[in-house]
Amino acid sequence: MKFETAAIHVGQDPDPVTGAVIPALSLSTTFAQSSPGKPTSFDYSRSNNPTRQAFERCVAACEGGKESAAFSSGLAATVTLLHLLKAGDHIVCIDDVYGGTQRYFRRVANNFQLEFSFVDFEDLQKVKAAIRSNTKLIWVESPTNPTMKIVDIRQVAAIVSKHDVMLVVDNTFMSPYFQRPLELGAHISLNSVSKYINGHSDVIMGVVTWNDESLGQRIRFLQNSLGGVPSPFDCYLANRGLKTLAIRMRKHESNALKIATFLEKHPKVRKVLYPGLTSHPQHEIAKAQQHGFGGMITFFIDSDLAGAERFLKKCKYFTLAESLGGVESLIEHPALMTHASVPAEVRQQLGIDDTLIRISVGIEDLDDLLEDLNNALHAV
Repeated sequence: MKFETAAIHVGQDPDPVTGAVIPALSLSTTFAQSSPGKPTSFDYSRSNNPTRQAFERCVAACEGGKESAAFSSGLAATVTLLHLLKAGDHIVCIDDVYGGTQRYFRRVANNFQLEFSFVDFEDLQKVKAAIRSNTKLIWVESPTNPTMKIVDIRQVAAIVSKHDVMLVVDNTFMSPYFQRPLELGAHISLNSVSKYINGHSDVIMGVVTWNDESLGQRIRFLQNSLGGVPSPFDCYLANRGLKTLAIRMRKHESNALKIATFLEKHPKVRKVLYPGLTSHPQHEIAKAQQHGFGGMITFFIDSDLAGAERFLKKCKYFTLAESLGGVESLIEHPALMTHASVPAEVRQQLGIDDTLIRISVGIEDLDDLLEDLNNALHAV
């Protein structure tokens, strides 16, 4: 089954009683049992729910995985995955990791005797050197947020295969349509559903997908035990969004490539980071492991903080807001917004300075978006 077909049909069989084409929204928290201790398919909605199950099955098919588990947010999924570890375990994490993940790792999870090393995955020798006898998890984003580094997931998986280590790939920027980490050797693929999968900026959710059955049993146990599960209504909305993921991603990419090319030629722009440009340092790796380049662009204004603020305030169709992956175009200033929780010295090391701008290119008319950026750049 091809991606577009799976996104519409897997877990979406017509209701056998009513014939409803769209799976019903099941809001019930509890389910009748035929006899004590013998439920049918469901007993309590924290443990499982028909609407959530339909969404999880569909995501698993789209990711090319065996099963998926949905959570109340991407960070709830992250927290749950770290419960696979125990005190004294060591995690090797990419240095340019999402600000919320970095905050959780540096300021919360380390209080529970977990050890972290933040490493530049562009140099795989550094990754090899960072692995210790107590390393149990490698955490990767590709592309990274916000500097758009591409990690060679196949090469990292080859390194991991020589150790008793799990490889988790945060796939949020690409979505299952443009990248399938499990097929590249990852043990777990994680997505913030709030972004491209849902695609309409009205749901907070996360999802993880795997192939290993024993690993999946552990994740399911933690999903139920920790209880960070999404509401049925959110699952219903996310399932609806997933049906149009393929067609949306193609439009996101089409707009983004043309906008990145425009920005690269603009005199008020110092540098553009977009994997679809041949100027991107890991363009060839992106071509080899991705099925497309996505809708995220990072660029540097040729100015200062005041100039960047003038530019951001001038934008009309690019809404100044955090998040990404919705049908509408968004723009933000990572140093002041999404990555403000990252220590200033770490931001400096990563190159997240006052002139760095991140945009999530939506599916609006391309000419309108180009005109909006051009007008705003004149304000720099």
